[in-house]
This record gives sequence, C-alpha cells and structure tokens, in this order.
Amino acid sequence: MLVGLAVVGWLARRWWEPRLAARGLALRDLPVKWWLVGYPQTAARIVFTWRRLCQVANLAVSLRASHQRVLGKDTVVEGRALRPSVPRLSWPMPTRHGLKVRVVMLPGQTPAPYYAAARAMEHAWRVHSVMVTSPRRGHVLLTITAADPLTGELPAAERAGELLAADVGWCEEGVAFVIDFRRTPHWMITGATQSGKSTLLAALVRALAPQPVALVGVDCKGGMEFSGFGRRLTLLATSRRDAIEVLERLVREIQARTQVCRAAGARSVWDLPEKARPVPLVLLVDEIAELYLTDGSRSEREAAERCGTLLLRIAQLGAALGVYLVAAGQRVGSDLGVRVTSLRAQLGGRVAHRAHDEASAEMTLGDINKDAVVVAQSITEDEQGVCVVAMQGRWTRARSHLISQEERAEIAATDPPRSPFLSGMDSAPAKGGQRE
Repeated sequence: MLVGLAVVGWLARRWWEPRLAARGLALRDLPVKWWLVGYPQTAARIVFTWRRLCQVANLAVSLRASHQRVLGKDTVVEGRALRPSVPRLSWPMPTRHGLKVRVVMLPGQTPAPYYAAARAMEHAWRVHSVMVTSPRRGHVLLTITAADPLTGELPAAERAGELLAADVGWCEEGVAFVIDFRRTPHWMITGATQSGKSTLLAALVRALAPQPVALVGVDCKGGMEFSGFGRRLTLLATSRRDAIEVLERLVREIQARTQVCRAAGARSVWDLPEKARPVPLVLLVDEIAELYLTDGSRSEREAAERCGTLLLRIAQLGAALGVYLVAAGQRVGSDLGVRVTSLRAQLGGRVAHRAHDEASAEMTLGDINKDAVVVAQSITEDEQGVCVVAMQGRWTRARSHLISQEERAEIAATDPPRSPFLSGMDSAPAKGGQRE
C-alpha cells in the first residue's frame, strides 16, 4: 500500500514539486530514490528474515517450560520447544536515511541481546548500521541507516543557533554534529596526524565566530593552526611560556566571576541577569602534549607541572562560570603525566579520529563504550574528518565540515566581543596574543 501511494505521488510530482520549491524545498533535497526503491526492498528483507535472525542471534525465547527425560542410569536429556517464540516486530517506517523498527520484547528479555545482535542485523539486512536503544520498558527501537551518509558532500552547516551550540559536521544518523557547551562543557579531541583534528577545530571556530563568545587559543606549534583566524581570537599563545600566562589569566578570570556570582547569590553565570552576565570564554588547546613534554631539566618540569595544574583548575571550575575547554592532541594519555589522567576525567565530550594503535582509541573512548573503540580503529586513512563522537552516555560516527581559505579569511576579519574579562587586564595580553 505504501509503495502504491509512493508511485502515485511520484506521478503527480508536476503538481507538488513547484509548491515545494515555493517553500524553499527542492526535489533534489528529498531522498526519492530511497523511498521508492531502497526502502521497500530493505523493509521486505527485515520482515521476511526476522524469525530466522532471531533464532540464530539468540533473540527467540521458548515460552514452554523445559522438561527432562531420564534415558538411563546416568543419562538425562533436557528438551525445549522446537519452535520458540520470537519478539513482535512493528512494520519498518522510513526515515530520510533509513528506517525505524520497534520491537516488543518477550517476558524475561532485556535489551542486552539486541545490542549484541546489532552487527548480525547489519549483515542480514545489508545496511550500513543498526543502532539499538530502549526508549521505554519492554520495547527496543532499531534505528537503521541504509548507506553511509558521511561519504560525498555534506549538507551545509547552519550558522544560526543557540548560544554556545556549534554545528561542526554531520552524524551518520543524518543529523547535524553539534558541540553544545551548555550541555557538555569540556571536550577532548584525539587522532593521528592528518586525521581531521585541525579540520574539526576550524569548524568549531567558524561556528562560534558569529556568536558573542570570546575565543582563546593555545597553539604551541608556533601558531600554525590558529594564527590564520586573526583578530577573532581574543588571545593566542604560541609557546608554553605564553600558554602559562594565558592559563593564569583564565584562572584569575574564573576567580573574578566567582566573586560576582557569590555577591549576586547565583550558583552559575547563567543564573545572573542577562545584562550582568559575563561573556562566555572557550579555550582551544591544540597539541596539548606540547604543554606537558620536558627535556628533563628542572625548569621544564616545573613549567609542565604548572600547565597541568592550571588546565585542571580551569576544567574543574570553569563550566559553571562560562569558561569552557577543548583539548586536542594525538595522545592524551597518562604517559604525559599524572595530571593528564585527572584532566581527561573532566572532559565529558570525546572525539576520536583515526588512530595508529588501539591504546590511543582506548584512552579516548574506553571508559565510555568498548564498541566505540572498535569503530574508531576501523577508520581508514581515506576517511579524513571521520570520527567517533561520544557524549552523555551515547556515541556515533560523524564527519566534520571542511573550512575553505575564504571562510578562514572571513573569520579572521570578524571582531571579537569587547572586554570579555571581568578581571580587567585587557591592556596586557600574553606575549604572542592579541589585544581585545
């Protein structure tokens, strides 16, 4: 029936196509081919293979009690029903990039076997991915993605949005990859060289540039990544010495904002009146390992220790006071020092690009989900910008937007917010930085 309606709709496209165009929705933006061809085939494959899949993947349950029969003195045979019951499956409903199927679990079942059977479903139904969730008791929702939406040209990023919410890419579920600092204050981005870390940081700056948000950069590679953003960065440190000055300044700013909140009886800057609320600050650290590495000398060890202490204080205290941290590097592991482990625990948002070894993916995603570690390891060199994103207890594959040189020049010409520091040292930026 649904196929028939789709065919009738396609034949009547001369009537509805111009009306959609008048509303700003072009026919090429609709997945017509998927709805007319791909969806019916996949839906039929799901329905007709469901019973066999349940039996093979241990999703079927025998509702009859098992029985035993004694065949000899020491021989006992245990038997069950030869035709076990399978969970009830709803009709697959199409989405823009796949399908959604609701499963009613049988008594005694939990979602765990369905999580384990997700890969079997992908192969049996010949789809890209199957995500299993349990939105309500007794039910499992299968969100199916037919083809990898991260290949080819991505949809354009949406510039307008909520404050501190940045559209930086596209997720494989067919939705925007949004870094929302109000929901997840601090982020860690890892990956091998040329895996897409710098692309993601550039996409983040591009998304935050139009917003009233102060951006502070720490780029100890001489400013190679961040210097192209020009005056849009309120401060830029290009060495560890400069970084210590910038981090100390941010800690003093956190203390000043704490006094303002205490005087107003507010628990965070977001409880203050809008006119009295300080400008949000986002600290972007590229190649964080450069802040921790030493040559063994006492002065270098003290500098690395100081950086670790300041970063940890910013991560622990900054979220409620409108100061957020994004730390990027090839590795953010305990081999950089004991304080790195404590810092990593404060970074709730995790992004893992292609890694050279399992340990790099494990230290980014291992404490969130083991399956995410396996998926991160499967990213190839041809998939630049593709990553695994984990936040708020869930994970997904995503790909960041590529920022052109013209867009970088546009960002560099954008003015930052005026006087974002309450601690008042606008006339004394760190060496290598810019004045507000």
